[in-house]
Amino acid sequence: MGATYKSASKSHVGMVRQVNEDAFLDLPENRLWVVADGMGGHAAGDYVSSLIVDSLRHVPLGRSLDEYTAALRNDLLRINTVVREETANRGVTMMGSTVVVFAARGLRGVCLWAGDSRLYRLRDGVLESISRDHSYVQDLQDSGLLSEADARTHPRSNIVTRAVGVEAQLDVASVELLIAPGDSYLLCSDGLNKTVEDHEIRDVLSHDAPDEIVRSLVHLGLNRGASDNITTLVVKVSS
Repeated sequence: MGATYKSASKSHVGMVRQVNEDAFLDLPENRLWVVADGMGGHAAGDYVSSLIVDSLRHVPLGRSLDEYTAALRNDLLRINTVVREETANRGVTMMGSTVVVFAARGLRGVCLWAGDSRLYRLRDGVLESISRDHSYVQDLQDSGLLSEADARTHPRSNIVTRAVGVEAQLDVASVELLIAPGDSYLLCSDGLNKTVEDHEIRDVLSHDAPDEIVRSLVHLGLNRGASDNITTLVVKVSS
């Protein structure tokens, strides 16, 4: 059984930052969508996020989703090595980027990620985070030491525990998905979910047109003062 995918994407530098270190890939013809949130500043973060997006764009499709997923994962591991070498060459302390990848074939999907850029799914009115943040505050939440509300305002909420380029070995998390017609998927950088509540994301994501949804979500974040870059990418699935 096949499925039709429609997507739209939008990125904004936010109200405070001078440079947009986010990058995204909206490639419906390959059933591939990516959001990367660069870290390091001084032309470092945007170098890494752009490298991820430009490289994943050219990964061969393969014969199956499993083959494609393996190729995407291997490319992320290769990029990690390239970034580590570039960091040493530039003599800087750190260059890195979070990444979240959504790939699909028919009604099968996969999410790959490292860091705190997220993949959400809206199904039958219920919003669920498919990815789970690799972050200091998520670890505290998992340990029962911090509530979700307090995590948003925690002074160390920007610290991620995994990202491309940060460690010698990149540990890419993955989840396999069974996709249903009617599903909506949202990939976003943390600039969105740190300014917009989950119930607001759910309400906006329930609308029909992906391009209107991404504009509305970015607008919501900007209205809250968006201290970080905001990137949103929405994928709608129909039969």
